[in-house]
Amino acid sequence: MATIVGAVTTSHVPSIGGAIARHQEGSDYWKPFFDGFDAIHAWLREAKPDVAVVIYNDHGLNFFLDKMPTFAVGAAGEYRNADEGWGIPVLPPFPGDPALSWHIIETLVAREFDPVTCQEMLVDHAFTLPMKLLYPDVEAWPVKSVPICINTVQHPLPSAARCYRLGQAIGDAIRAWPGDARVLVVGTGGLSHQLDGKRAGHINKDFDLKFMESLTEDPEWATRFTNRELIAEVGTQGIELLMWLAARGTLGPRARRLHSNYHIPISNTAGGTMLLAA
Repeated sequence: MATIVGAVTTSHVPSIGGAIARHQEGSDYWKPFFDGFDAIHAWLREAKPDVAVVIYNDHGLNFFLDKMPTFAVGAAGEYRNADEGWGIPVLPPFPGDPALSWHIIETLVAREFDPVTCQEMLVDHAFTLPMKLLYPDVEAWPVKSVPICINTVQHPLPSAARCYRLGQAIGDAIRAWPGDARVLVVGTGGLSHQLDGKRAGHINKDFDLKFMESLTEDPEWATRFTNRELIAEVGTQGIELLMWLAARGTLGPRARRLHSNYHIPISNTAGGTMLLAA
């Protein structure tokens, strides 16, 4: 059966792409964020995953306000980058794993989730930046990919509890997948930030750190909040922490924190990174 080797969660602010394109990773402003990936790179060299299941939110590339699925799963043979992330060069296509995608889709439907299935799918900065952060120097991606979208754009949004259960179902599907594939789960987005309105620039460090701690100490802690309550704490766009929660759900009831990093600001956003193992 397939093995989940661990989960990585990270922010995906578009300006990260600009920093990469301008080779500013070592600048005073960006170094505290990029340094948070050194330990993850070392771990990836040891873990050697074959597939990355990337849980992220689409920013209008595939789905817009007139057609916004709650959940969507890519089932394509490859995924092309059509959003350069405000500066990151267009990247080589990401090879897909359609067989695993369909296995996850079938499991989710059996568990009474109803994802949109996408046999053609583009990926934007919420997918490409985390992959570039994980594999900064490769010419060809060393993993196949399964992209899974959660709506955090158009209300009504799925609840934190439902996203956690989604992650549990994805995890069960991966572990039931025949063969010896080694699977990395990536959850992208957040942490606290708001880009518009009277609270533009809102960051809640205390809540962010409590949320990060809860992913190992009490993984269902955030599921006790309504989305309205979460947005009050972390800002309109901070609700992207739902992807972190889904990624955490894949690991099962217990998880160990192998590494974490937290830095503010990165473009008016709290930049968080975690590496978790079951």
